[in-house]
Amino acid sequence: MTGVWVFEDGILRRAESEAPGSSRAARPGKVLVHVPSSEVVTSYDVLERRLGELGWERYLNDPCLLQFHQRSTVHLISVPRDFARIKLVHMYDIVVKTRNIFQVRDA
Repeated sequence: MTGVWVFEDGILRRAESEAPGSSRAARPGKVLVHVPSSEVVTSYDVLERRLGELGWERYLNDPCLLQFHQRSTVHLISVPRDFARIKLVHMYDIVVKTRNIFQVRDA
């Protein structure tokens, strides 16, 4: 199976299998939403404030990642330091570790 393969959002696919007019190319973006306030997370300031309300603290000082840890659990949330590089997999990681607080929705 030759061709260019791309690993994106946890899925491996052939790059040329998607034409510019395909449904994936037209798929709307996703956003992370804080459910209790219906606030869209648009920056790490918002995310850190909302996670802080739940007892999550900044963990370590990595040059590439922002990490948050909750003392009462073994969970660690890791996201790229540049908010523009946050991917769907990072959003779902936050959703899974903060049940019923965050959701991923269509933009």
